[in-house]
Amino acid sequence: MVNDLKQLLRDNVSSPPGDGIDLGEVLASGRRRVRRRRGVVGLGAVVAAATVAVVAVGLPGLGSDRAGPAAQRPRPDAPTIRLSDAQRASVGRDYEVLATYTNRDLDAANGQYFDGVTDDGLILFQDGPRDGTRLRTRLALMDPATGTKDWLPDAGLGQDNIRPVQLGRHRIVLLSDNGTAEHWTAYTFDRETRSWSTTDWPGLPRTVELDGAQLGPDGRLYVRSLVRAGEIPDGGWPKQEDGDAEDADAQGDGYHLWSVSLSDGSDVRDEQLSVGAIAFTDDAMLWTDRADGDAGRVHVRDLATGTEHSFDPHLGARCNVLGFTASGDRIVMSEYCGTYGKVRDDRLQILTTSGDQVVTIQDDGVAGGVGADSDVVVADGYRQGDDSGTYLYDLRTNRLLHIAHRMSHWSVGGPTRRNEFFWHTPVNGGRGATWWLGKLLD
Repeated sequence: MVNDLKQLLRDNVSSPPGDGIDLGEVLASGRRRVRRRRGVVGLGAVVAAATVAVVAVGLPGLGSDRAGPAAQRPRPDAPTIRLSDAQRASVGRDYEVLATYTNRDLDAANGQYFDGVTDDGLILFQDGPRDGTRLRTRLALMDPATGTKDWLPDAGLGQDNIRPVQLGRHRIVLLSDNGTAEHWTAYTFDRETRSWSTTDWPGLPRTVELDGAQLGPDGRLYVRSLVRAGEIPDGGWPKQEDGDAEDADAQGDGYHLWSVSLSDGSDVRDEQLSVGAIAFTDDAMLWTDRADGDAGRVHVRDLATGTEHSFDPHLGARCNVLGFTASGDRIVMSEYCGTYGKVRDDRLQILTTSGDQVVTIQDDGVAGGVGADSDVVVADGYRQGDDSGTYLYDLRTNRLLHIAHRMSHWSVGGPTRRNEFFWHTPVNGGRGATWWLGKLLD
């Protein structure tokens, strides 16, 4: 039912598939996750000034039920807006472009990528391995203003998939699954000594998953081990009109929580907590009862006092929570809530850590989340047409911003600083992509 894209990531680093992933098709299954696919040669930095779309939206009572199939979706129990409420704006007035980089042909070979922004404003730049020329990943710290790259010493990554979990002024920490789901390594780069060290954790159970790993404010890495997978109904999932499985209102998966030190492989701690999805803010830990399905309740623990409270997030009756992120006193839940005829009910539900509803962005083909300590919710609209592309929701002003009308078949991401964000657009007939780093203006 669900196509796991992890193996695609591993397979294409040295010999990429001949075609891009259709993100609209990927989103068509309720529980599928859109993951990065690597595959191109980067040809240089491109400095571009583009006209972009931005919309100012006030709350509450925004949007209206429109005639036609979209109106058949259940209305969320919250102030609700849609992607079509966006209006145009221009670069320089609503946001600025900090850096761009273009890979012309990702279908042909692996390429070069933006993997995040350090606390002092440098881009972690990855030059992926390529078949027949270089089989090792290279990393650099790139100055977004000049494009100058400080190439780091070889970390010994080979062709491993990496995920940045900390991009600090003094150290960089990357997670790698070493090509397996059963052995993780943290690669730590000391920026003062310019040296790498590695840490792994033989004491972790083999059921621990790389997806969902979160760095806590205490500097420990929090990870989940699967203990209860959501069951498929007897007879399988019902079928949509296009023949795909309709798995709205899935049961959800349950996990056990662990934490580890990033520098001491023997420091493995059982947190004695059952969770679904997890997230952290500067002063709180948040979790759901289940993940990738019916989420249950949302729980909030004050990290200073240890006090906890929980609340019903008032999801729709059929909503699967596929993404769970938080920043400050805001929670962002990315949800698939069923398909009605040929129209999907996808939602980005934004609420406070007290359980108050802020706004729900509801449309056919929308998913996204917020970075830790960020004011910018980044959302992708996958439906073809005027509402496709990348959107921002400004948590400071309650504005919905339409940044780009097209998305590439490849994604770009990683941590950014407050008010900064990544997006990606297609080039060369969709065979390549341009990565963008922007900053929302006040």
